[in-house]
Order: sequence, then structure tokens, then C-alpha cells
Amino acid sequence: MATVLFSVMLVLVKLTGERGIALPETLFFRQALPALAILGWLVARGQVARLKTQRPWIHARRALIGGTGMFLTLGVVRLLPLAEATILGFTTPIFAVILSATFLKEKVGIWRWTAVIMGLLGVLVIARPDTSSLPPFGVAVGIGAAFMVALVTVQVRDLGRTEEPLTVVFYFSAFSAPVLALGLIGQDLSHDLIGWAMLIGIGISGLFAQIAMTASLRFGSVSSVIVVDYIQLAWATFWGWLIFDHLPPGTTWLGAPIIIGASLLIAWREHLLARTRQRAPLAA
Repeated sequence: MATVLFSVMLVLVKLTGERGIALPETLFFRQALPALAILGWLVARGQVARLKTQRPWIHARRALIGGTGMFLTLGVVRLLPLAEATILGFTTPIFAVILSATFLKEKVGIWRWTAVIMGLLGVLVIARPDTSSLPPFGVAVGIGAAFMVALVTVQVRDLGRTEEPLTVVFYFSAFSAPVLALGLIGQDLSHDLIGWAMLIGIGISGLFAQIAMTASLRFGSVSSVIVVDYIQLAWATFWGWLIFDHLPPGTTWLGAPIIIGASLLIAWREHLLARTRQRAPLAA
């Protein structure tokens, strides 16, 4: 459900860009509407206490990193075709391996380092730096978005141990919406009915997509969630063809399996390591 809703949200983001709606306004509606919707729903049910948390600073840090990642994730959709932007997002597990080795000092073996090299090779194939097929700035934004999402995924996984999905989503939106409101200064906020409907649709689809993804990270392992996430490529390709009359070129179809294969290799290796860690206490 998360992959379908995320793909719908990205389509709406791209369409608002074509209608001249500024990205800061799109970001604000993406965050403000979910916060208001969750708060209103809990007030109506008399369940505001569900928002109680003992980790406000962790939520604030998640909002800062997540807000930056969201700016890049939504921004790359306006710079690149949907399929290419989505494929670059699949490099997130690759950056997760690099981060774990660099900052967490986790031991990374030959299998995962091989996957990292494979993924970077896939990016080079899709980007085709020797041609002008894709704007280099757009590719850089896409890679930056994947890096930030890798950071966010680890944080959401940590928050999911003590917070329910609704709480995590609410604080992400509530902390970031006031900051994003500053981006509305000087913007032309006059839109027609279709424009307003698109902005509201971004907020609603983003809300339920984020709840679904947060729940999946709470009840399933990161590696299993990553595997299912590849369904989003099919949706991105379909929407790109149906709405924007774009089908990815041959190099994209060549590079995509390399990146996906690298990510699946990482997921497979993480699964084996998790099983080994579970068996160790039993053996002892």
C-alpha cells in the first residue's frame, strides 16, 4: 500500500510543478495536512494521549533529517522522469551499508561491499555521464535523497521500538511544517480548483503512505521492506507512460537490474546475518 500511495504522491508533485506551483508550497502541504488530520482525528476520538512521547528530541532530529530527505526526494521528481528518479532511490540500501561501516563501525564483508560496487556501477549506467541524457544536477539530487532516506530508515526503525506509527508520523509533520511555512513567504498562493486539489491530494496520499511505511518498518525487518519497495518502480514506469508519455531508455533498463540486484544482495546478506545472530544465543 505504501508503494502505491508514494507513487501517486510523486505523480501529483510532478504535476504541481508543471502547473507552476513552487516546491516549498508543495512541501508545506505535504507536512501540514497530515499533522492537522492526525490531531483532529485523535481529538474527535478523545485519544490525544496517544501522542505522548518520552523521546521528543529524537523526533525533532528525525524531522530535521527527514525534512531534508523529503525536500530532495520531491525535488528530484521535478528534475528527472519518474522511473529514473525512483531507480536512484533504490540506492538507499547501498548507502546504508556505507553508513554502517563508516559511523557504526560495523564489519562489512565481501558480499555487501560487492553489492555497493554493483549499485554504484548501475548508477553510472543510468546517468550516462558521457552524454546529456539526464541532467547531472538531477542525478546528484536523487543520490542525495537516497543517502538521506538511508539515515531516516535507521531512525524510524529505532523509533518504532517505542512509538506507534501514528505518533512517529505526527511528530515528523508537526515539527517540520512550521519551518516549511517560512518557504511560503513571497510565493504566489493563488491557484485554481485543480491546483488546490492536487496539493490536498499530496498531503493525504503522503499521510497514509507514511503510516503504511512506518508500520511496515515496525512489524517487518528493514531488509524485507526494501524488497517489497521495488514494486514502486513498476508504478513509476506505468504513471510515467500513462500521464507523461515517457518510457525509460535502454540504458535505464540495463542499469536498473544492476541497482536492484545490488540491493537484493544486501537484503539477502542482512537476512543471513540476522539468522546467525538469532542462533548464537541458542548455541551458547
